[in-house]
Amino acid sequence: MKYISTRSGAPALEFEDVLLAGLARDGGLYVPESWPQFSADDIRALRGLSYAELAVKVMLPFLGGSIPEDDFRQMVEDSYAGFDHPAVAPLKELAPNQWVCELFHGPTLAFKDYPLQLVGRLFDYVLKKRGARVTIVGATSGDTGSAAIEACRDRDSIEIFILHPKGRVSDVQRRQMTTVLSGNVHNIALDGTFDDCQDMVKNLFADEAFRDAHHLSAVNSINWSRIMAQIVYYFWTAVELGAPDRKFIYAVPTGNFGNVYAGYAAKQMGLPIEKFIVGSNENDILTRFLATGTMSMEPVVPTLSPSMDIQISSNFERLLFDYYDRDGKAVAQALEEFRSNQSVDFGQGRWQAISEIFEGYRVNNSETKAAINELYQATGELLDPHSIIGVKAGQMGHSDPDSIMVALATAHPAKFPAAVEEASGVHPELPAHLADLFEREERLDEMPNALDQIQDYITNKLEMRKSA
Repeated sequence: MKYISTRSGAPALEFEDVLLAGLARDGGLYVPESWPQFSADDIRALRGLSYAELAVKVMLPFLGGSIPEDDFRQMVEDSYAGFDHPAVAPLKELAPNQWVCELFHGPTLAFKDYPLQLVGRLFDYVLKKRGARVTIVGATSGDTGSAAIEACRDRDSIEIFILHPKGRVSDVQRRQMTTVLSGNVHNIALDGTFDDCQDMVKNLFADEAFRDAHHLSAVNSINWSRIMAQIVYYFWTAVELGAPDRKFIYAVPTGNFGNVYAGYAAKQMGLPIEKFIVGSNENDILTRFLATGTMSMEPVVPTLSPSMDIQISSNFERLLFDYYDRDGKAVAQALEEFRSNQSVDFGQGRWQAISEIFEGYRVNNSETKAAINELYQATGELLDPHSIIGVKAGQMGHSDPDSIMVALATAHPAKFPAAVEEASGVHPELPAHLADLFEREERLDEMPNALDQIQDYITNKLEMRKSA
């Protein structure tokens, strides 16, 4: 299995090198040279497996033999052993043929735990084998940071720097990052938006001298291994609900497009998914594109669902790569136009082709609160402001009574207690292992949105750690 860049200007790499590289040297994102294929019989053979057992079967082809199967199986089993539900990703029925998959049973209560608990172990395994070290830099709109820190804390071969937008994540999200006092963990509150944080990470990688000097790597969904591990829960949910003998629609609350792109990958591998419903908040760049064919940037506005307060959806580049017939030069040119003009039209034919399997629905703050309360009153299920957008969008787009709609619940309601309580009248409590979160000491550094200052900060922290 080889991986190629979406901009066609970087060498093809094998899995371990893609894991450590994160972002391609040409600024593109890595994707598999070809998709592993699962036949209907292959999918039926997944029935009855545990989440971890199914995960090994789904992901093994992506490794290309670089990690022995027994070693990989142990890492996968260890990754999900501590999740607080025996099913790992349990399904609940909300209405006939409408389901929600709870992806918040990991240590940091968000769907990012599902890939990152494994990615942390993969890093550890490969780095020990190579006798190497890496400096991970990541951007977070709220959940990636805590999940990455939890996966990488106290690992001897990793230093991790996480940038979050100052004042634009929930108090729970921030404290889940800043109260981890491990020496190898460094939190930066950047003066800007998540898009600024994400651009900063890409600019750090683009400085090749800095990248090479500090052995930079990534845990954001620009890293292919993140997407690989997220493909699993699409297979898991579909098989649990009757795949390959039923048709499926997935509703996904979406900001950076990584979560829904993993579903697209599962479809390319043979899973019988008819369409994806993209749910967005007021930062609705993807919904507007799906409605009009034009992708245009607008200022980021704060909402009740801060993890989706994004205008530049990095993983959309991976989808474009396929719809440009894997012509990376054309993809790079289109994205350069988008950055320059803050607007781009990818062509009527591409828009129509994408729209055949993707629909978008916008759910604003007042609609989000109303939907949280309506679902709670009807079913007793309490969802956070991101998950409910997926459910609401799914209900709006679920027009085929013969298909099964699965909405992905991406975070525990206790991560956003104020919004949930305002909507429902119920204050969601944190699980026992986080009950004292607001009593823990915090450690973070506030920084301006300035590349040279961030580079100096990282360099100084690494030098201090070496001399300690």
